Amino acid sequence: MDLLWRAQAVHREANPGYRVQLASLLSVKTGGCEEDCAYCPQSMHNSSDVTGRPELEVEPVLARARAAKEAGAHRFCMGWAWRDIRDGAPFEAMLAMVRGVRELGMEACCTLGLLNETQAKRLEEAGLHAYNHNLDTSPEHYDRIITTRTYQERLETLQRVRRAGISMCCGGIIGMGESLTDRASLLQVLASMDPHPESVPINALVAVEGTPLEDQPSVDPLELVRMIAVARILMPHSRVRLSAGRETMSREGQVLCLLAGADSIFYGDTLLTTGNPDVQADQELLALAGVNPWRDQVPA
Repeated sequence: MDLLWRAQAVHREANPGYRVQLASLLSVKTGGCEEDCAYCPQSMHNSSDVTGRPELEVEPVLARARAAKEAGAHRFCMGWAWRDIRDGAPFEAMLAMVRGVRELGMEACCTLGLLNETQAKRLEEAGLHAYNHNLDTSPEHYDRIITTRTYQERLETLQRVRRAGISMCCGGIIGMGESLTDRASLLQVLASMDPHPESVPINALVAVEGTPLEDQPSVDPLELVRMIAVARILMPHSRVRLSAGRETMSREGQVLCLLAGADSIFYGDTLLTTGNPDVQADQELLALAGVNPWRDQVPA
């Protein structure tokens, strides 16, 4: 109760108006990723690898973005399952998607893996609003989850994003066998960044058959509430995103997350390759909670 009270006080002072950003996420390139992330059904190292889906072209992606905007989404996020950005035609197509999303008056966010300084600059020039690159877990627990990319490599990518002038979207996942100390350590790393990440997704593991973490028990929704509350207290002005794992939460659990300081949800029927509550259910949830979605047009 004390934690929720403190988080609520910080949230109301830092974010007057109590508005929630709706973000829609689309997987543009699905499966066949070289990384060995233990939670991910898109890794080629896992038997769950979601292959056989062609990489989407520019126009179908922009059609999905238009549909997301019509449904009320304020930010459109695009994901590519690979270790790093491929220069050439795929990268040029991705830049065209970013420009197209911005022309629709939406925030554009991408998650593309590692990137170099030149690529980061070109993303900024195309109008990319935010780059998602999660740390996933604490530095101490990281090697138990991923071995193909170091924690330091993730931090270096985030530094390139910052230097290019792009907003940072960076958070993590709970429920992967980590300790409470690991959760605190992850939040400490995020809160020690100067400035704080503009966006902090808090995910609960969706245990997918065929991944090394398939037998992990479900996360207690109250643990997600605690994680969001502490993130809000540590990073008052960051947008804290209630992300993966929301599909299995009751309305009451989701309202508690909003109370604890979440001011963004992923919106739509699919979150990369796992399920997400549908649009009508989300609209009813926000109306029940008495919070308003962002309606502002994003400057081009």
